[in-house]
Order: sequence, then structure tokens, then C-alpha cells
Amino acid sequence: MIGAVIAMEREAEILLSQMETEDTQTIYGKTVHFGKAFGKELLLVVCGVGKVNAAIGACAAIQKGADLLLNFGVAGGLNGKTELTELYLIRQAVQYDFDLTQINGGVIGTLNEETENYFPLFLPSVLDYPVRRLATGDRFNDSAEDYRVLTQLLHADIRDMEGAAIAQVCKTAGLPFVCIKAISDVYGAEVTTMQYQKTSHLAILNLAASLAEIFDSLA
Repeated sequence: MIGAVIAMEREAEILLSQMETEDTQTIYGKTVHFGKAFGKELLLVVCGVGKVNAAIGACAAIQKGADLLLNFGVAGGLNGKTELTELYLIRQAVQYDFDLTQINGGVIGTLNEETENYFPLFLPSVLDYPVRRLATGDRFNDSAEDYRVLTQLLHADIRDMEGAAIAQVCKTAGLPFVCIKAISDVYGAEVTTMQYQKTSHLAILNLAASLAEIFDSLA
């Protein structure tokens, strides 16, 4: 069963509107919808914004029987490899606000129990989207220092607030994780918040138009 873990209600609504909902439960304080969409059995967790919320949502999905997790939503572009409203398939994800470098001498994002900072994600072979790297942190800002870390140290293309947390849960649980992001803002073009407010609804519409294709690519 597919477990969709989605941060915001307005992102989740594009899938919920296509679901034949059979049951709705509250698990760990998160709303979980059970049903079918695009010919697949699934559950949809509306987890809330941020890494802890995303991890809770992922655990709720796994507890209820999901054997593949899917996350989609809007995210920020970091370089010329990303375009507003376009969709990207994530191949690796890192937590850029996790920093134990003074203790273990590793690269930013490397958990103490890990040797690599990026988590690998599952790439459906039939889904022909551009593939990019994602950095996740509990921050939405235009910080020049964050941008330096994201691009010069981590060489990330996109940033969000949930993906790498779900990737960590899936690695621990031994489950595949598919992540698709639509670009709502690109660093440096103008104030990030202004771009987000103007463009995020268009990015969500692009995701909505692609859901059938996305689900068709999932086993």
C-alpha cells in the first residue's frame, strides 16, 4: 500500500479530491485518510510542516501498513537547474540544519550513526522527470549563509522542510521512498516569500495535473 505523507492541506487536497475515501483516523495527532486513487490502495497523512511533523507522519503511515512512501509538494529552487512550477524527482536528500561537524568531523547533515550525509531515494524507472538533489531544514528564509551551505558545501538543487526526514525514517524502516517537488520560488530572483505567495498555487496545479502519471509509476 502506498503511504502519501504530505505537509500542507492545500497540497494534500489535490490527492484527497481524487480519492475514494473509505475511512479517516487520527494517528499520533495526524489526520490519516484511507482509500483508493488512480487504481491504487493508499493512505494519505496530512503531517504538517517541518521535519518532526514529517517523521511523525511517516511513522503513522508505516504503522498502518504502507510499504512505499510518497511525498510531493512545493519547494524552493537553488540554482539554474530548477524552474518555477516545474516538477523534479529527488534522488538524494540531506538535512542541512543537522550539524555535528565539531564532534565527528563529518560533512554537515551526517548523522552520528551514518557515514554519508545524503540519503538515497527510490527512482521509478518509468517516471521521466529531471532528477535533482534535495536539502531539508526547519527554516524558510533568504539567508546568505544557508545558501552558501546548501550550494557550496552540499551542492543541493532544491530545499524543503520535510523530505530528508521522511528519507531517514524510510531508510531505518527499510522502505522505498519517492519524493517529487514542484518549484514555488528560486533563490536570488526576488524575495523568496513574495515568489512563494505568487507562484506556489501554480506549482500545486502542476502537481495535480501529474498525479495520475506519478501513481501509475508506483508499484
